[in-house]
Amino acid sequence: MRRPGPTVRSRVVEHLEGGVERRREDRLVGEEPLELRLAWPGAAARRVWVTMRTPGHDFELAAGWVRHEGLVGDDPGSVAGVGYCTDAALSEEERYNVVTVTLAAPPLRDPGHRHQAASAGSSACGVCGSDSLADALAVSSGRRWTGPVPTPEVVRRLPEAMRAAQQVYDRTGGAHAAALITADGAVLVVREDVGRHNAVDKVTGARLLAGLSPAEACLVVSGRAGFELVQKAIAAGIG
Repeated sequence: MRRPGPTVRSRVVEHLEGGVERRREDRLVGEEPLELRLAWPGAAARRVWVTMRTPGHDFELAAGWVRHEGLVGDDPGSVAGVGYCTDAALSEEERYNVVTVTLAAPPLRDPGHRHQAASAGSSACGVCGSDSLADALAVSSGRRWTGPVPTPEVVRRLPEAMRAAQQVYDRTGGAHAAALITADGAVLVVREDVGRHNAVDKVTGARLLAGLSPAEACLVVSGRAGFELVQKAIAAGIG
């Protein structure tokens, strides 16, 4: 039976060095499509999102995306279950690239507006999946940050602390990462993905499913803090 695709794939590549071409094995970050379906009591599962992602921690990715979209709050009980789709009509390959999030109650916002026709995203830019300019610019007011603030010394250590846990990057040199870290620099969770916004969805999903308060952690990401990453942090109430 096929399982979710590998996080890292090995491929033979042609390497040019000093004018000499050689063939060697290289390790690449895996990337496959993921379809997310949403269901709740009285409502059949419906497709709401399709994206490209690095396989691994798919359930956290799905839960985090639902939280960032404002469909659920911070109560871990709001997500009744997350699982790969068991639809008999799906092939083995499709089955492990389709995740269904089952909510304990109807979503906090109507998923029929933006999500009725299955919002599409990519590993490059999640905002690219927005169906309108208004959707892209809509930012949840969230809650005013009241948690502890890292000192400048701690901030300087955060990238190194996250980097120490990046196993996929160690193997490939080509994966982004996001981390939840306490104000004193303790690493709570690190997730990697070919796309930064997916990595952020994964850490938020990990926090939600574990029942951790967003006030307990600050978000750290590799590369730049683009609009969508800040938008996600605000929506989830993370510092």
